[in-house]
Amino acid sequence: MSATAALPSRPPADERRKRRTALVGGSLGNLVEWYDWFVYASFAIYFADSFFPGDNPTTQLMNTAGIFAVGFLMRPVGGWVLGRAADRHGRKSALTLTVTMMSVAALLIAVAPTYGQAGYAGALVLLLARLLQGMSIGGEYAASATYLTEVSERGRRGLGSSFQYVSMTCGQLLGLGILITLQHTLTTVQLESWGWRIPFLVGALFAVVVFWLRRRLQETDAFTQEPAAGDGPDDGARGTLKLLWEHRRQAGLVMALTLGGTVAYYTYTTYLTKYLVGSAGMAKTTATLVSFTALTLFAVLQPFAGMLSDRIGRRPLLITFAVGCTVGTYPIMTALGSATSYGEALGLSLLALVIVTGYTSINAAVKAELFPTRVRALGVALPYAVANALFGGTAEYVALWFKNSGRETMFFWYVSACALVSLVTYVLMPDTRNTALSRAEAEADAASGSGSGNGSGAAPGGGAGPDRAASPTGAAG
Repeated sequence: MSATAALPSRPPADERRKRRTALVGGSLGNLVEWYDWFVYASFAIYFADSFFPGDNPTTQLMNTAGIFAVGFLMRPVGGWVLGRAADRHGRKSALTLTVTMMSVAALLIAVAPTYGQAGYAGALVLLLARLLQGMSIGGEYAASATYLTEVSERGRRGLGSSFQYVSMTCGQLLGLGILITLQHTLTTVQLESWGWRIPFLVGALFAVVVFWLRRRLQETDAFTQEPAAGDGPDDGARGTLKLLWEHRRQAGLVMALTLGGTVAYYTYTTYLTKYLVGSAGMAKTTATLVSFTALTLFAVLQPFAGMLSDRIGRRPLLITFAVGCTVGTYPIMTALGSATSYGEALGLSLLALVIVTGYTSINAAVKAELFPTRVRALGVALPYAVANALFGGTAEYVALWFKNSGRETMFFWYVSACALVSLVTYVLMPDTRNTALSRAEAEADAASGSGSGNGSGAAPGGGAGPDRAASPTGAAG
């Protein structure tokens, strides 16, 4: 039977409209969450010396990058707490909680005292805010990845889940857009004195609006069709570490397939502006414009790559990304380091981001398709957050450390090595495209005699069934 033979017919127009509304609502919230997360990195070049005095700009950036990395240490905690909440109480409630936490964190940064006002107390406030943001993002990624994948029409999950990185990137673009506006309306002295606080105040206000929107989201069918936590004989384990341990092989896959993607993404997004300024010698305004333009086109690419994965599968895109990143990082980064014009830097940045699209456009769907409903959010959240804490959050710091030690090119090899690990994972893992995520989908597969299309162990009565892993390998670990 063909890979698409088991897919159901298109749902009615009303149902499609509800799905689109849910995708928009989930994506807007994700946009604000990641705006608040990334705006820290975008404005670090202006507020670094407000919290860390000294004469070495690289050392100041390393201190702010260190706090950026520390925020990632809370992501596993947030992934565990909020992933569990999403699996036990619903994706909608977890999404509402994450945006509330992010709003508070943004407000803390906006009012943090500088070193001149309160010594290192201001840096402590900055650190506490980043820890809270880290916890929020740790739950946001999994809740939004799960929500966008589950709410999407079967056969279009690649497209639906691609909006996670569309909204993530648009959040970063919003931050860069505000940065460009402030660069052209305020002087450098004003930006470094008080102008850097503006985007954090804006983020706190945006989050209040998104809180209202998320309160009105519909819950996914995959979640509502499952018995509530504690209602079934074994459902007290729903969203628990014990249940996740039964799916430890899938959790390991999430960590391995995330490794290369997260390092590459942070290299060509949050670190790119600093690299163009510090290594290529570009003006801050030019480097910011390069990042803004490249990320705009990057966001546009995501849905097209997601749709492509719905037609040909997830693995071809993942493998293309990993091969391109493994062999292309050194020459691309070397060329970027000597770029002298806007056009040259933009072309190289776009080449890198086109390669990264093979991962970003579909990784949410792939991870969600690995787990059954009862542990899906936690299964995506915790291993992803651990991989990000170890590799994604430290990418910028590692890059600056190599630069400060005079061995900047070693970072390029580091990125390639991470991509190589993920490449091996992509080659060995089967495709997840046709996994049944909900009880209704599993029952439809059983009725047609098609299974899930990939041996995932999908079963009537709740997505992957209580005793089998919704993984392409069919193994519970």
